[in-house]
Amino acid sequence: MSEQAIAIKSKKVDEVVEKFNNATSAIVVDYRGLTVEQVTDLRKQLRDAGVHMSVIKNKILVRAAEKAGYEGLNELFAGPTAVAFSDEDPIAPAKILKNFADSVDALEIKGGYIEGKIMSIDDINTYATLPSREDLLSMLANVLQAPVRNVAYAVKAIAEKGDEGDAA
Repeated sequence: MSEQAIAIKSKKVDEVVEKFNNATSAIVVDYRGLTVEQVTDLRKQLRDAGVHMSVIKNKILVRAAEKAGYEGLNELFAGPTAVAFSDEDPIAPAKILKNFADSVDALEIKGGYIEGKIMSIDDINTYATLPSREDLLSMLANVLQAPVRNVAYAVKAIAEKGDEGDAA
């Protein structure tokens, strides 16, 4: 192999290492059997959530995972492999990929990592069923507002009862 080819592959490995290091999560999938239309739809869903999916050669993935400290992922890099990287929401790729895999049998989630911890398929599926960050914040806001809302209703009821007593 020429020095130029080695330099190109080394640069590609470094780019993937950077993706691993910058991502809060990376989910590895086997996309064999998906149609072009299905892949396009999946990529659009991922892109809309701020997730980038890349098809990367397995040897490059193995070298990059080792350099980034994710050697435990190496067994996942066999066959047609794509990796969905998320720099923002660590659960987004798991949610989208699980929902897509539930509706399209050809997509298979192999594993990955979330916030630096290597996850099995079962772990990823568990995370995928969790509410999103926005949903959790909305639930928290509702819980925090409930006591104030109840006091407001009580004050309003007392005021209305007082108005009725004055009218009689």
